[in-house]
Amino acid sequence: MGLLDVILGRSKPVRPDLDQLFGLPSAAVTLQAGAGFTPTGLGSVCFASVEGGAFARLQQDVRALLDADAELERGGVPVEFSADGYGYTWLLARRPADDPAALVNDLHAVNTLLQEGGFGPQLLCSLMGFRDAGERSLVLVYLYKRGTFYPFAPAAGGGDKRDNALELQVRALLENDLRIEQDLARWFPVWGAPGL
Repeated sequence: MGLLDVILGRSKPVRPDLDQLFGLPSAAVTLQAGAGFTPTGLGSVCFASVEGGAFARLQQDVRALLDADAELERGGVPVEFSADGYGYTWLLARRPADDPAALVNDLHAVNTLLQEGGFGPQLLCSLMGFRDAGERSLVLVYLYKRGTFYPFAPAAGGGDKRDNALELQVRALLENDLRIEQDLARWFPVWGAPGL
């Protein structure tokens, strides 16, 4: 960082650290013990869609990698791609709910393939789903460009309302397990995200 950057208050962006995803299995244990939330076995990666042959081939490689695992370990349950109304593509991965480490490995592999394929700037976030005995949903969202996590919890009863109290409770609970995003303005809602 140069002197001009310091004077103008600019800072270097945080470099993505995909290894932060490997903190999710221990966070899952903490969430279960402290708040009664268990993994659903669902996780997803969100990225901006790009046109072109190279990106289409990379998408096929991602599908082939995770589908091969599905054939071997999950009885053939394929990964799913979907698009949202904002132009983002979502990849939904499934694993047994009692094996969050395998799901994290899938999410890490997808992010790594996209990053190494030159599509790191298109990565937005990854998430891992949880549910409690009362069927409340919660996801832990990893912001690729910030290298941080935040909880997102829709309020019970549907609609576009968040359970802010639960999100703050989870933030306090996981401070020692994950690098939590401190800027609450960056805790974007992920309504309708696959895996929620």
